[in-house]
Amino acid sequence: MPRAGVRRRALSLTPLVDVIFLLLLFFMLSSTFSRFGEIPLTAAGGAAGGEVVTGARFLRVGPGTISLAGRDIAEDELAAALSGERVLMTLATGVTAQRLVDILSALRAAPGISLMVVR
Repeated sequence: MPRAGVRRRALSLTPLVDVIFLLLLFFMLSSTFSRFGEIPLTAAGGAAGGEVVTGARFLRVGPGTISLAGRDIAEDELAAALSGERVLMTLATGVTAQRLVDILSALRAAPGISLMVVR
């Protein structure tokens, strides 16, 4: 029971905020920032407009479909079908960036592929 003449002091939040700030700073500086799922891309050289690409296969990527030279193909068959080929890839309307990354990851397994993405 508190005595009649004793008043309780108000709890100060300043030390609590300082501790939280120091913990936040510690965890931010001690964490590692890794590049998860990085796909290397190279920019095409500056060529004159109207450059002719011969001997290339045409790959069209849609939101739910992939067609190679006009016929549908499954995503897991891409690496085997395009091994050692030159490929021109175009994206249909509505294709997300995640879909493009998934297709590029599937094409990464194909040895000797030369890929150009057409706008």
